[in-house]
Amino acid sequence: MIDEENQLQETQASTTTSEGVPTLNPQPGESEVPQTDVQASDGLLGAEKALPKNAVEDDTDYEAAFMDLRSTFATKERELEALKAQLEDRNNQYLRIVADFENFRRRTQKEKEDLEQQIKCSTLNELLPVVDNFERARSHIKPQTDGEMNIHKSYQSVYKQLVDCLKRVGVAPMRSDGKEFDPNLHEAVMREPTSEHPEGTVIEELVRGYMLGDRVLRHAMVKVAAPPEDGEIPATAGATE
Repeated sequence: MIDEENQLQETQASTTTSEGVPTLNPQPGESEVPQTDVQASDGLLGAEKALPKNAVEDDTDYEAAFMDLRSTFATKERELEALKAQLEDRNNQYLRIVADFENFRRRTQKEKEDLEQQIKCSTLNELLPVVDNFERARSHIKPQTDGEMNIHKSYQSVYKQLVDCLKRVGVAPMRSDGKEFDPNLHEAVMREPTSEHPEGTVIEELVRGYMLGDRVLRHAMVKVAAPPEDGEIPATAGATE
């Protein structure tokens, strides 16, 4: 029994390292912390000492990266504003070009229509004297025989055809007799003192005027009523006496 207890104490007093070397238990008063625990604690202390330095370096890197991103964002924002301004300028230029082209198109169309109207008026003015001659012939010539009547009907048919052609292109005669004189339509070539008509009234149309739509093709030559001269007896009064 005593031998077993001594053997157990010897077994507890000796330890074996990982390499198989026996190690004696520490004597009273010595540290009981194993050597492996001391090495582990030294490693933790080293890691704790190194941690603040790495953390500061990481914060510096993050701040620098953030500043770089902020600078890049500001640059891109300026570029975007410049592109917006350029786009607005191009859009304004496009709108001005469209407006100028529309004005040019309208002006060209108006000039074309005016030119066509001038050419038409010039051509028709050359034909109006022919119409005047036909009308004079119809009012002055009085056919007496059958042969003269046939000739009269022949040129009157030509006159009618010419008048129909003028109507189709928009030519219309003025009706000036009895109307108030209008310098935009009439050309006064004679004035006749009379009490039968108010002053300024067209008494007689000497040469007929013509309109082309709303445009005056030829002014009418007219005789205009003037106030009676002093001492002139009105026609109505003389008839009564």
